[in-house]
Amino acid sequence: MTTVSVIIPCRNEVKYIEECIHAIYASVLEDNIKFNVIVVDGISDDGTREELSNLQLKYTNLFVVDNDKQLTPYAFNLGVKYKKADYYQIVGARQILSSNYIQKSLKVFRTDDSVWCVGGAVDNVYVNYTGEMIANAMSTSFGMGLGNFRTLEKSNYTDTVGTPMYSAKVFDEIGFFDENLVRNQDDDFNYRVTKSGGKIWFESKIKLKYYVRGSFKGLFRQFFQYGYWKVFVNKKHKAVTTLRQLVPPLFVLFTLTFPILKLIPFMGIVGEIGFSVYFLLAVLFSLKKSKLIKDVFYIIITFPILHFSYGLGYLLGMFHFLLLNKQPSQSQTRLSR
Repeated sequence: MTTVSVIIPCRNEVKYIEECIHAIYASVLEDNIKFNVIVVDGISDDGTREELSNLQLKYTNLFVVDNDKQLTPYAFNLGVKYKKADYYQIVGARQILSSNYIQKSLKVFRTDDSVWCVGGAVDNVYVNYTGEMIANAMSTSFGMGLGNFRTLEKSNYTDTVGTPMYSAKVFDEIGFFDENLVRNQDDDFNYRVTKSGGKIWFESKIKLKYYVRGSFKGLFRQFFQYGYWKVFVNKKHKAVTTLRQLVPPLFVLFTLTFPILKLIPFMGIVGEIGFSVYFLLAVLFSLKKSKLIKDVFYIIITFPILHFSYGLGYLLGMFHFLLLNKQPSQSQTRLSR
């Protein structure tokens, strides 16, 4: 018998939690696979708790665990520790698994002993037009960088995945999620996986539906936090975990110092060429993802929001963590929603 714990970190997701859970119970599984669903709830007050109580009347192996700290890494760890299993599948409350997601993930583990983590492809569902344009921008290598799992199309090894399944041995080998990390706890955990000799597999044949949040303001705050907390992860490991993370802060630095750099011979021309290339790439990648003329403009706007927010957050993180040797700012512990 193979056991799987499906862990859902959740807070105030009354619009999506029912579909999320129904999709998990619609999974097509072999008879020798037993699973439990564990919703780790951050004391929701929008009706999510009442919805979960109703779902528990239908699904007897659906459990609800309180997350008093209301932070994601605590939710992950509470879920993993709640019930012992052979594999642990983490699912966001806005993520709707395909019926083959769990089964095919288990197949990867059975066929490749070197794999410690498996994740699939994302099909975005948009709550509004802005969300659709944001998702289009984030599905490009220009928007997210080469090698990011959001832009992969073929099954392959990678450095991180969304909606991961882990084998139980991972937690025996490297411990649990770092509860000091409000953001980037998955980046940190997956870096520890690869550093310990495990491999991470992106499987293109398994998919999930994800309800994208649709706000440029929320996007800016989200990626600002990603950049900020990335430096904290780097300091912890005394290493730059991926090279692509350096591009946005370098771009921001160059942009902010360009008025001074223009005083240096030839630097003005170099900068103007660089900005022209950036704009040209933004236009080309926007055209690939656009159906209407207005789509082009929205996607072009999204690219610098992604890059500048991450880059500014990264630079602030360098200032706080590396130069001042400070602990994370309290203002950056509040998650964007």
